Amino acid sequence: MTKINSSLHSSRRKSRKAHFDAPSSVRRTIMSAPLSKELREKYNVRSIPIRKDDEVTIVRGSNKGSEGKVTSVYRLKYVIHIERVVKEKSSGQSVPLGIHPSKVIITPS
Repeated sequence: MTKINSSLHSSRRKSRKAHFDAPSSVRRTIMSAPLSKELREKYNVRSIPIRKDDEVTIVRGSNKGSEGKVTSVYRLKYVIHIERVVKEKSSGQSVPLGIHPSKVIITPS
């Protein structure tokens, strides 16, 4: 069986290299987040690239259930920062916690 899309590699090595060497424009689509059921029915699409000021709910990890607005999209690290999702440093300073976009759902604002 031949590959349908010849620009995609089935080699783990080449796929990982493509992922980590991806330009910002490609990272945008990789950093897509699923929509809530309500938005999915409205727009007839399952996921869209995440962007600043989107309202999201975290559905995985220790911060599960937290809601907030996306404050920044850090494409270089493949993470997003959400308001009120922070960790305290030993000095008492609060630092935003990076969350992968696949671990959140975009909710209506």
